[in-house]
Amino acid sequence: MERIALFPGSFDPFTLGHKDIVRRGLFLFDKIVVSVGHNSQKRRYIPIETMLGYIQQTFQSERRIEVITYDELTAELAKQYKANYLLRGLRNTTDFEYENSISQVNRYLNTELETVFLITSPAYAHISSSIIREVHRYGGDVDAFLPYKL
Repeated sequence: MERIALFPGSFDPFTLGHKDIVRRGLFLFDKIVVSVGHNSQKRRYIPIETMLGYIQQTFQSERRIEVITYDELTAELAKQYKANYLLRGLRNTTDFEYENSISQVNRYLNTELETVFLITSPAYAHISSSIIREVHRYGGDVDAFLPYKL
């Protein structure tokens, strides 16, 4: 059976840390579906279709990575893609507390769904999408944190 993982997130923006998690996830999974979601709690900084294009460009040569947008429960999306895994990155204990709660709910909604956490590589642990948005919003250079030119 093919091991398919969703890598869900708002990815606003998609960072080198996110890219690192996907690349490392390819050692564990046969296919990874990078799933750019609509978060009802957040107002996007970068339009979702623009971000979709940046992420597709980042992985254009990797046939085992698919990039999609979605606007539904992640647990339901996993069923559609026959994905039994969610791939998530953790930078610190704060991320763990948040992600642990989400993983428990996803497991309740879809008992076939297992969340796999990868610890962020030290070189990327300081990168945060919200910090990058603020730096960019005020004219700062964010190129060192992204796998594409914003």
